[in-house]
Amino acid sequence: MLLERIYDEDLSQTSYLIACQKSGDALVVDPRRDIQVYLDLAAQHGLTITAVAETHLHADFLSGVRELAAATGATAYVPGTGGEGWQYGFEAERLADHDTITLGNITITARHTPGHTPEHLSYLITDGAFADEPGYLLSGDFVFSGDLGRPDLLDEAVGMENTRFEGAKQLFASLKTVFLTLPDHVQVFPGHGAGSACGKAIGALPSTTVGYERHFAWWAEHLSNDDEQGFIDELLDGQPDAHAYFARMKRQNQEGPALLGERVRPREVSAEELMRGLGSGDLALVDTRPVAEVHAGTVPGALNIPSLDKAAGHIAWAFDPDTDEAQLVVLAKDADRAAEYGDHFVRVGIDSLVGYVPTFEGLPSVVPSMVSPGELEQQNDVAALVDVRTRNEYAAGTVPGAQQLSAGTILFRQSELPEPDAGPLVTFCQSGLRNTVAASALRRAGFDVIELDGSYAAWARWSAEKTETAPAERTA
Repeated sequence: MLLERIYDEDLSQTSYLIACQKSGDALVVDPRRDIQVYLDLAAQHGLTITAVAETHLHADFLSGVRELAAATGATAYVPGTGGEGWQYGFEAERLADHDTITLGNITITARHTPGHTPEHLSYLITDGAFADEPGYLLSGDFVFSGDLGRPDLLDEAVGMENTRFEGAKQLFASLKTVFLTLPDHVQVFPGHGAGSACGKAIGALPSTTVGYERHFAWWAEHLSNDDEQGFIDELLDGQPDAHAYFARMKRQNQEGPALLGERVRPREVSAEELMRGLGSGDLALVDTRPVAEVHAGTVPGALNIPSLDKAAGHIAWAFDPDTDEAQLVVLAKDADRAAEYGDHFVRVGIDSLVGYVPTFEGLPSVVPSMVSPGELEQQNDVAALVDVRTRNEYAAGTVPGAQQLSAGTILFRQSELPEPDAGPLVTFCQSGLRNTVAASALRRAGFDVIELDGSYAAWARWSAEKTETAPAERTA
């Protein structure tokens, strides 16, 4: 048996290729939409992708199940569990609890493990060449290394009410009736690693075992004591902010992501064409330089996506294809580099990258407004001070008077901000990187935004130094 882990650092998302090397048949589980990596891997090992499967309706990325099945002729498998409202809207084989997929000597058994979502399936793998019982579990967003899939995303991202409590109960039951019935030696391969918003404390290790989680996971004691309420309370406490684009991912994954087919390489766009497009609103520019370079000068209205490694998440914070019909042009040295950005963008359903500019020469420039921590005290015309970090970071300490709207939601929650003509907003994150993404999105939406130079970290240092150097109070 061959088991290959394909990890996307951008979204901390994992897909898997499982194959019977004797028959040459391969299954891919939870693929992303830029599918070349799977085609290359199959070719490298002389395999044919005959099956593609989904663990659940993903919220953090747009699934490549339809794309890969269309490209290879493989059979697509999706959960048929979860009841009304949780069924997929495109053609695929529906799997129920205990249904199987066969690849030569390998048997993949679907197990219904609701909690993170109602329809969630995990896949037990039996390598028939060596054993007659499962040795591996692809756990999707059910069990992570050291954590569990959060059950509150439907409330946080999709707008449902109080589904978190039923989801938490389902997770407790899934652990008790499925996961903990497995032998300790079963290796667990989760759908996410550290950094994903699908759990609050996901470990960085690529895999774990049933036995390790049984004995050492935070939830182990609750299950051992059959303490459902204690489990629910700890599970729901301190979950991170859900990004606003998650709602779109859920909807599109259920309807069926649009097929990309053969993708057109980005073309070089002239300065004249770009300026016409920016003026008409037909084009939007993505400045891909680091924060410091953008702060020295950028094109008016450009979105700042400062790192290719996190381009998918950041573009989904800053650009909403549901409401924005502009086509994207990126700053990139050549078409190959621009295509890399396109690969990241399509993972979150932003399919509108059409071109690139290799330089900003000949384009207008503007220096983004900045304010130092010391100057902030004297800034008396500010309409709002906005902390774009997470709720947990905000609760641990913020600049006095700041409201919290995370960078992943702020573009979608403009109604919670003063009107654009009410005066400037001052925004900050921890170090400045998330803030530059959020600030550029707000500027493009018409807001006057001033960035706190150095963000909260700089303000905290300034505040501490100010306290240390303040004259001691006189005592009688």
